Amino acid sequence: MLKTALCVKLEAKPGKEKAVADFLRSAIPLVQAEPATMAWYAIQFGPSTFGIFDAFPDEAGRQAHLTGKIAAALMANAAELLAKPPSIEKVAILADSKK
Repeated sequence: MLKTALCVKLEAKPGKEKAVADFLRSAIPLVQAEPATMAWYAIQFGPSTFGIFDAFPDEAGRQAHLTGKIAAALMANAAELLAKPPSIEKVAILADSKK
């Protein structure tokens, strides 16, 4: 079972909603190159609010992701795309229904 995760909330600047969605979609190859990122979802809560939920088998995998290429790309583009800094929450997975 996956035990650790991240829940990231992103608020796009006005007029940058499509750019944020495109950025998230473009991250798929980077995610696929991370062996410890077992699940990764880009989500949209509302017109300008986006998120990322990703899960890892352990803390080492989560830390590798936080210091990896996706995080670096997000932070490099944050000032241009986001109304405020990303809200990054470390969360524990209590249960899952993975088959």
